[in-house]
This record gives sequence, structure tokens and C-alpha cells, in this order.
Amino acid sequence: MLEGKVVVITGGTRGIGLETAKLFAKNRAKVIIFGSKKESVDKAQAILAKDNITVTGYFPNLNNPEEIKKTITEIITKFKKIDILINNAGISANKKIEETSYEEFTNIINLNVIAMFNVTKATVPYMKENKGGVILNTSSMVSIYGQPSGVGYPTSKFAVNGFTKSLARELAPSNIRVNAVAPGVINTDMVASLPKEVIEPLVKTVPLGRIGSPSDVANAFLFLASDMASYITGEILSVDGAARS
Repeated sequence: MLEGKVVVITGGTRGIGLETAKLFAKNRAKVIIFGSKKESVDKAQAILAKDNITVTGYFPNLNNPEEIKKTITEIITKFKKIDILINNAGISANKKIEETSYEEFTNIINLNVIAMFNVTKATVPYMKENKGGVILNTSSMVSIYGQPSGVGYPTSKFAVNGFTKSLARELAPSNIRVNAVAPGVINTDMVASLPKEVIEPLVKTVPLGRIGSPSDVANAFLFLASDMASYITGEILSVDGAARS
């Protein structure tokens, strides 16, 4: 489905990002993953190599615009284009506001919002030169419903939705589509480590009766990245089993 496409995935070393990298590579894309450090990139490449998948890895500081610009330029020099950008890097939080420091709040905004802006801004000129592209952002179900604590996380994901919808309108004349995927409770490493008494109540909140898998989200990204979604832009696609809390 992605034969010959060049894809950049931030936060591509674990969980949803790693599963998406694997799926896109299996669909014949040339995949570049960004990680937080060299060790995490090396580990992800080793995991994918077990499935005979080779990806290129970088570990730029996503909050350093000049470093991002340099990295994107290196990718263009090597691959000649970027067809698809997936802004997946992010962190969550669950502290109540009285317990949340200024630094903790701004760290969430910096990685979940500012980093998305930095990577997108550096990539868009090359997509325009290439007469089109796809930008996909990772949102969350909390961007629609909020959450009872950890206000920084839903705040950042509301921002992701606004960024997605507005940029879709701005870039449509350049044949660049912009969408987001809003996962619900997904069985990532963090969720898998939770005790049974925590997991079971979560499952009961999902009408489909199960927690989602990273592949459920990766499949949504694949659809939105492909030509099957060629007339879809500015959408926030929920992948949450109809959960509403």
C-alpha cells in the first residue's frame, strides 16, 4: 500500500510507533524512526531486524528547531523526499493540578505540541516541493472527553486536534493531507505492566470488551497514509472501541 513512500515516525522506538514502523515497512515504505536517544533507536532497529525489517534511525532533540531542521535535511539528502510524517512522540501525566509543577506541565506541552510543530514546520517545505504529502498526528481519546486528573495531557491533545484541523485547511491547496488518530486504552508496555485489578475495570469501560492493541492504531495510520484516504483530511479518527470515559 505504501510502495516507495518515505515515512518519518517520531516516537518510533516502542509501542504504537514501533508497531506502525513495522507495518509501514511491511507495506514497502522506506521507514525512518526518531527516538529519544541512540540506545532506544538501536534497540528498536534490533527488534525490527528479527522480522527482516531494516529502518533508518535518528535521535534528534525534538525541541531544538535547528537540530530538527538539520536532521530533516539529512533525510532529504539521503532519500530525496518525505511522503509521510507521523508525529507520534509524546508523554502522558495523571497528577492532580495541585501536585503538578510548572516544569512538568511545560514538559508535556513541549513534547506533545511544540515538538510536533518543529518537525512539521521543517518537513512541509519538502512536501510542497514534492507536490503533496501526508501528515498524521497522534491524539488521544482524552482530547475529546478530557480526563479526571493530569490536565496537561488532555490539554496537549486538544492542541493536537486544533493543529490537525487548522493545518489541514492551510495545506490542502498544496495537496498535503493532515489527520490524527485518537487511541483509547491501548495495550502498550505501560498498560501491560498494570496489575489485573487495574486492567479489568478498564476493559469494562470499552463496549467492544477488550483493550486495543498497538496494531489497531497502526492499521488506522496505514489507512490514513494510503491512497484509500485520498479525500480525507482534517479528521480525528477515534480508535477506542467506543469507550466514552
